[in-house]
Amino acid sequence: MPLNIRTYHDLTEPDRSGLPDQIGAQRRRVAERLATVGRVVAVMSGKGGVGKSFVTAHLARALARAGRAVGVLDADLNGPTAARLLEAPAARLAVREDGVLPALGVEGVKFISMDQLLEDGRPLAFRGPEQESFVWRGAMEAAALREFLGDVVWGTLDLLLIDLPPGMQRFAELADLLGAAPAVLTVTIPTPESRDAVRRAMHAARDRGSELLGVVENMVGGAFRGSAADDLAREFAIPVLGRVPFHPNDAAWQGIVDSALRTPHSAP
Repeated sequence: MPLNIRTYHDLTEPDRSGLPDQIGAQRRRVAERLATVGRVVAVMSGKGGVGKSFVTAHLARALARAGRAVGVLDADLNGPTAARLLEAPAARLAVREDGVLPALGVEGVKFISMDQLLEDGRPLAFRGPEQESFVWRGAMEAAALREFLGDVVWGTLDLLLIDLPPGMQRFAELADLLGAAPAVLTVTIPTPESRDAVRRAMHAARDRGSELLGVVENMVGGAFRGSAADDLAREFAIPVLGRVPFHPNDAAWQGIVDSALRTPHSAP
């Protein structure tokens, strides 16, 4: 006997929840908050351990030193590090009637991160029946990202960098909330294993409609060996914006910023 399965569009009141209207309202709210932001760029790799957060924070600082107004949204809800990387681990968010004010990190970088909302050393936890956590955890994390985008009063920014966690789920949620896939800056380490994982993420981002701005190769000159950045740059026809040594100084980050600003379409 065939199953009589209805799609959402087949439902009628009172079954329908007005989901399309809710999604539209969320996107409008996010668009209004980001109306004063020149450009949103997602920093991603598709895997962990390559230093996305480290690169995000230090590029933001270098951009700020170059006179740009920069914000960082730490979208890694389970492993947030932005507050410490921006040398403001004790910073807390201020709530006003019109929204939440981001914290201020070193060199004037505005930021928001889940570690500002968690007790020190405590994990992000689901408040509800434990047996249902696997069902609701993803939805709750997507809701947190929506609030970071829709409730934070960023003010006027040249650039908002969004530090994405490993994998592609948060990228998909971000694209849905923005209504279009954001531009992407990719981070890799030199190894072929990193290259292969990052390649898959870059294909997924490009298939979704993202502009691939370039690749940054991190942890260069140490134990890791390979040509990941060059391989990815050649395959996707994008520039290698910089190679970051194990112990970079300010000049290393400034070199990446200068390369990005010289690259067509990559600057805010």
